[in-house]
Amino acid sequence: MAAGPLDRRVQFQRATLVDDGTAMVEAFANHGSPVWAERMDLSDGERWRAGEIQAHVTTRFRVRYSAFTAALTPKDRLVCEGTTFDIAGIKQAPERRTFLEITAAARADQ
Repeated sequence: MAAGPLDRRVQFQRATLVDDGTAMVEAFANHGSPVWAERMDLSDGERWRAGEIQAHVTTRFRVRYSAFTAALTPKDRLVCEGTTFDIAGIKQAPERRTFLEITAAARADQ
């Protein structure tokens, strides 16, 4: 994936355990400041090969490598333009320690 414009702001979220009065439950809250990202929706063929069977949008985000982004995990999630994405995977881009590529999915039917 060639470097394109980092023209979207994404907010990462991390789960923490909170007491809801009856039990400890997982709740997501903003994690860090928003970062610039490139967004590229995967083609239907890529979604088919990935085994997508529900109405999901699978997207690859590209963000600059930093200590903050390098510490993200698939347990985190991200929000882009009001849509919440579950992170499926994170890998270094071919330009090592320059960018990270984050593959994420969001329900398209909600």
